[in-house]
Amino acid sequence: MTLADVAPAAWPALLRRARVLKAERAAGQRHHALAGKTVALVFEKASTRTRVSFEVGVYELGGHAVVLSAQGSQIARGEPIEDTARVLSGYCHGIVLRTFGQDRVVALAGAAAVPVINGLTDQHHPCQLAADLMTVVERFGGPVGAPGDGVVPAGLRYAWIGDGNNMAHSWIEAAGLFGLDLVLACPDGYQPDPALVAAARARGGRVELTSDPMVAARGADVVSTDVWASMGQEEETARR
Repeated sequence: MTLADVAPAAWPALLRRARVLKAERAAGQRHHALAGKTVALVFEKASTRTRVSFEVGVYELGGHAVVLSAQGSQIARGEPIEDTARVLSGYCHGIVLRTFGQDRVVALAGAAAVPVINGLTDQHHPCQLAADLMTVVERFGGPVGAPGDGVVPAGLRYAWIGDGNNMAHSWIEAAGLFGLDLVLACPDGYQPDPALVAAARARGGRVELTSDPMVAARGADVVSTDVWASMGQEEETARR
């Protein structure tokens, strides 16, 4: 559901495996980890990159993806997400949900009998953050096969510039998990959830808040940004 659902000790192996799969894909090597498996991709929010990455990933691992939109399923008629979870669990071996509130993916996971992946909510975007961390390891860590090739490097300064949205929240959670030095530049009125900031600091993350992008970017090794008005907030574009 969030980055914290993966234990800190498991992250190096996860990131190392992702790097190996990426390199093997580039070399034309195929894998069949999902052979004979079907994964449901449920998109209550429209998507290009998330849908393509998951659908291609399932296919290239030998599986089959079934893509459902809200309008193309009983969700549009008000079917409870728990009922959707139970039905899909009878046909599929896993479910990816891209939705609005975090409570919906939590409810779906609670009712499902198969693994559930959070493909994005308004509060968290763990898969995107995991991909960002892999990019950091690729850029600042050793080559694949070297010691520590899946370890998030220490001593880097990270800057987030934009809304205090789902990506900001996932970066904050990462700061707590990995002890990152993170500065977030968010305009007044669009700050991230203070409870998440407090939790990250309590776990050892160095999280600073500012409203000045230049302050956040100064001395940063990694700068991450996002669109100014997130999906579902288009009516706020002018005010933002």
